[in-house]
Amino acid sequence: MAEAVRRRREDRGKRAHNSGLAAEERTIALYTAAGLQVIESRWRGSSGEIDLILADEDKLVFAEVKQARTHDAAIASLSAAQMRRIHSAAAEYLAHCPAGQLTNVRFDLAVVDGAGRCAILEGMFSHF
Repeated sequence: MAEAVRRRREDRGKRAHNSGLAAEERTIALYTAAGLQVIESRWRGSSGEIDLILADEDKLVFAEVKQARTHDAAIASLSAAQMRRIHSAAAEYLAHCPAGQLTNVRFDLAVVDGAGRCAILEGMFSHF
């Protein structure tokens, strides 16, 4: 019984991981089609992970990718705690940039629905 539960959890975790990778790939395709350049994918610092870091001309874009059945559900899944964590991780990343904290930045939310449709909400939590 315990073995079956463990296997189901592992399978669910693998599906979630693969689904997340596919959502990130769709998001990257949309960004690159718009002319942005991927600098980092799944960058991890001591403050946490940033899904995507991209260059948009003179601006760095920190993007969080969320996947759910609908875009609205994906938007709703971004919590205040996650926004704080991403901002902290971005500050850590910016410490290694030439302009440091004065770097021009934007914080986007990329949402992917159950059908694989991707939308990028530019500046969705830049104000946070």
